[in-house]
Amino acid sequence: MKRVLIACEFSGIVRDAFLAQGCIAVSCDLLPCERPGPHVIGDCRKLINQHWDLLIAHPPCTHLAVSGARWFKDKLPEQTEALAFVQELLNAPIEQIALENPVSIISSRIRKPDQIIQPWQFGHGETKATCLWLKNLPILAPTDVVEGRTARVHKSPPSPNRWKERSRTLPGIANAMAQQWSNI
Repeated sequence: MKRVLIACEFSGIVRDAFLAQGCIAVSCDLLPCERPGPHVIGDCRKLINQHWDLLIAHPPCTHLAVSGARWFKDKLPEQTEALAFVQELLNAPIEQIALENPVSIISSRIRKPDQIIQPWQFGHGETKATCLWLKNLPILAPTDVVEGRTARVHKSPPSPNRWKERSRTLPGIANAMAQQWSNI
């Protein structure tokens, strides 16, 4: 049975998709999980060496995403720390790794992504380019290409929880990851 660590996930969406495929899956985040299930509150780096088969990592994009490029000059120390965290996740002693982030400086400072996916390829009629950096995993095949190309996440109004809405993995993408990667 595949052991899967979902790093930097407070929603439980990806974790639950892997649980549904019969995997042993645990999410980890600094925040409590929004759904009941196996979840560790804390720094995912403390769990990295616990014999996982697969790591799905969603590192915070606050200091990495090009959508915030106009502020890059003011947050060089935070960017350096964020990139070091990404590199640590990519270098984890885990056979298979998928690191997810929006279009970001990871591409120019660490390496180009292996794939860029869109929600509309997985049953959600919206756009949000999401990069995947993969280790020993095939690219994610689209499962349900649908019409509609709204930028729901980009157009969402300012609010205290906007960051949460923007960072949740959509169920269609989570299910594709679990269905396609759980038996490799």
